[in-house]
Amino acid sequence: MSRVARARHTVPKNFRRLVTYTGPISRTIAPVRLAESSYSSRVAGSIASRYSAAYHYGFMHTARSHLSKSRCLLFLALLAFPVTLCLGPNAVIAQESNEILTLSQVRAGMQGYAYTIFAGDQVEKFNLEVVGVLENFLGPKQSIILVQLKGPKVEHTGVVAGMSGSPVYLDGKLAGALSLKLGIFTKEPIAGVTPIQDVLNPPSQTAAAQSTAQQLGLPSEASTRTGLPSGSALEPIETPLVFSGFQPAALQQFANQLQGYGIVAAQGGTASPRPDDGRLVAGDMAGMVLVQGDASINSACTVTAVQADRVYLCGHPFLSLGDIQIPMARSRVVTTLSSDLASTKIVNVGGSIGTITGDHLTAVTGKLGAPPAMIPLDLTLLVSGAEPAKQKSLHFELVNHPKLTPLLVAITTFSGLTQNSLYGEGTTLHLSGEIRLQGHAAVQIENTFAPGETLSPDGLPIALTMQNVFTRLFANTFETAKVDRIALRVESVPGRKSFAIESAWLEKGEAAPGETLRVRVLLRPYRGAARVEETTVRIPEQVSRGTTLRILVSDADLLNRASRGFAFAGAGSGPAGLDQLIALLNRERRNDRLYVGLFVPAPTLLWEDKELPNVPLSQINIVDGRPTPGSVQVLRESLASEASIPLGGPVSGVISLNLQVR
Repeated sequence: MSRVARARHTVPKNFRRLVTYTGPISRTIAPVRLAESSYSSRVAGSIASRYSAAYHYGFMHTARSHLSKSRCLLFLALLAFPVTLCLGPNAVIAQESNEILTLSQVRAGMQGYAYTIFAGDQVEKFNLEVVGVLENFLGPKQSIILVQLKGPKVEHTGVVAGMSGSPVYLDGKLAGALSLKLGIFTKEPIAGVTPIQDVLNPPSQTAAAQSTAQQLGLPSEASTRTGLPSGSALEPIETPLVFSGFQPAALQQFANQLQGYGIVAAQGGTASPRPDDGRLVAGDMAGMVLVQGDASINSACTVTAVQADRVYLCGHPFLSLGDIQIPMARSRVVTTLSSDLASTKIVNVGGSIGTITGDHLTAVTGKLGAPPAMIPLDLTLLVSGAEPAKQKSLHFELVNHPKLTPLLVAITTFSGLTQNSLYGEGTTLHLSGEIRLQGHAAVQIENTFAPGETLSPDGLPIALTMQNVFTRLFANTFETAKVDRIALRVESVPGRKSFAIESAWLEKGEAAPGETLRVRVLLRPYRGAARVEETTVRIPEQVSRGTTLRILVSDADLLNRASRGFAFAGAGSGPAGLDQLIALLNRERRNDRLYVGLFVPAPTLLWEDKELPNVPLSQINIVDGRPTPGSVQVLRESLASEASIPLGGPVSGVISLNLQVR
């Protein structure tokens, strides 16, 4: 046997496969083929190229005709082997061509491949075939490429939630990002690909601001009316929103709002930050950080391309938020759950690696580097009535965005409260705290909530209260509310402490101007003996004799409405600046107090955040309608004075009494 022949017989099989590639030596030693070969041999079930046999056959034929070069090839292969081992599986991606295949070059029947992660950090390759091109599908001059996925894994899982953004190569050139899926319960995995030109150059914010659901999907009711079979429309591949530290029961309370955003909730975990988190390649996973800390909420999709410090993901919008500043984090796949209904990736979220800068029609874009600041939320739960009192504190950080922050505050507060080991149903909850804003006074929070008769959790009203406050702050039309910090304290008191107003009476039915009258109120505590509370009202000195006054005994909400009219409900007049809005929020009455208000029959002028009682009609005629239309409101009564009694539990009910001035 010749030395050349002996050398061939002693070379391991993997080395043979390395040199099987026909062509110039410079391509023979490239690490691409070795990385792919070694990876397919290590990972069970990975998708190998169906042309590998042809490559091996080509080597056998070439080796016979070029024996004189075998020593050189073997030597170079041995040199390339340790280098390739160091590069690892992602070397396949790193060595891909940077050339771009334009949409005009795409033809039906073209064979290609894409990259994604099914488990761990291993980027895997799967094959695909072009079915055709759908012109103007997303909108004018916004076309997509229709492809059929091929290979054992993708034919088993179908199109997987979290696969959106997977880079697609045709003729060895980057052609686009996997972004759409066709139908559910389908027998063949058909997907849509966003052309790479649209991914790297997403449309303007105005074009991307439209709802994804309106552009790409039809409601099931509309599909039925139009005759379109349910589940046969091309829709964006779901981008899982990974909730870590949240129980399904907590998310269920906000299911309608989450569905309104087009969010697919998935449970996952968190992974410790690694030094290599920021070293992204196409096929890796990353996404937005919406909440982090003692619980986290993150999106996760596949990276299409990385150009210097710019990252392109998803191939479709996440929430169509336009230009944004939201932290970006690395995502690591634990496994892929295969399902006939909806396969999805189970994901752990890693460390922050940069900023998501755009959420547009054809891509989510980001920039590697330092992440933007988030809003700290400190939540403390104190359980009283036990010796000693128990306390537990949680810390979260939330993204600062007008559309997302109110809902995230509600979900995080509700979950942090109800999933707390100290929390228990059937208790009265007293909420206090503040919201600190840059350059403005703090918003003071104080209210009490008692258990109800419904099946909704007792902590839900607290979450909805916080959502309402943040909605009003972020929806103001004056300036951006820059929140520095949120501090909340919830005290849990055993039992249900609530009160209903049953009746009320005055010590006498008439009084003189300047006189003080006692008002008594009969209250019925929940499952307790009725009790009487007493307070006083003073008749204004300037009231004319013979005037009939109205005394309103009520809870906080009804007195707010009586004294502020439509303005309290968000219509009519309102504040003219953020400072005035904060002042209104801080003046709102608390629901754990009994209120007694004295109204006189004189008009009250509500102008922006100001209450002007006893305004003469001549002045009303001058002011009313001359400022901005709708900014002025006139009430037929004026609140002359009020008194309150703290009761330690929510109060409900209203009694109206008349008083004659003699």
